[in-house]
Amino acid sequence: MHYYLDFEKSVAELEGKIEELKRIADGRDMNIASEIKKLEKKAKDLRIDIFSKLTPWQKTLVARHPERPQTLDYIALLMEDFTELHGDRRFSDDPSIIAGFAKFDGMSLAVIGHQKGKGTKERILRNFGQPHPEGYRKALRIMGLAERFNKPVLTFVDTAGALL
Repeated sequence: MHYYLDFEKSVAELEGKIEELKRIADGRDMNIASEIKKLEKKAKDLRIDIFSKLTPWQKTLVARHPERPQTLDYIALLMEDFTELHGDRRFSDDPSIIAGFAKFDGMSLAVIGHQKGKGTKERILRNFGQPHPEGYRKALRIMGLAERFNKPVLTFVDTAGALL
């Protein structure tokens, strides 16, 4: 189930029709592929049109979208050989901060980012992406390692701020 914002309702209706056509045609000798392609193009064009005319508040809603990608999604899509490192070497590990080393376009680098979590259990585990002091220390530790080995640091910041 996809979550649509209010201004995306026309796209949601069109994509619903596309899914319904795909379900009807599934496993049958119905030739409606051309109609589905037309509707998919129309949905894409409609989405482009809608997102090119967003108000400032609508842009805020998109930035807060519950299904937007998070740090681990970007790492999975963009990087290879990600090795996550845990702990600050003083107190504990903070699961709201993802940190480690990976390869991006063949280049080795350090990756640090917030992870809010996708479901209720994961959000609670990751403290809704709000780091504790040990999370900041873990990020500093990874930055120090990157400096020592002369590696660039790529950061993903996705938080309203730290817990006080």
